Amino acid sequence: MTIQGLLTDIHALEEELLEFERKYGVRSEVFHAAFSAGEEPEDDSWVLDFGEWASVYRTWLARQATYRSEIERVQRNRPSLEGLVRVAS
Repeated sequence: MTIQGLLTDIHALEEELLEFERKYGVRSEVFHAAFSAGEEPEDDSWVLDFGEWASVYRTWLARQATYRSEIERVQRNRPSLEGLVRVAS
């Protein structure tokens, strides 16, 4: 996947995370820490959302890590923004 493709995925995932954060009133990292520690949803109607939220968050973390690795790879020989910045025409 290209850096631009990764960035597009990251932004789409962030929009999904924002929807969950607005709906439940808690940041994704706080939710995920509690969910990963085994906390159960208070309401049975939240179960599907919580499973999806956790999945979206894990995918976001993975895309972030891949993005950072790709940036590091590209910048190994040129530690600057040169070659990374794309101007939309």
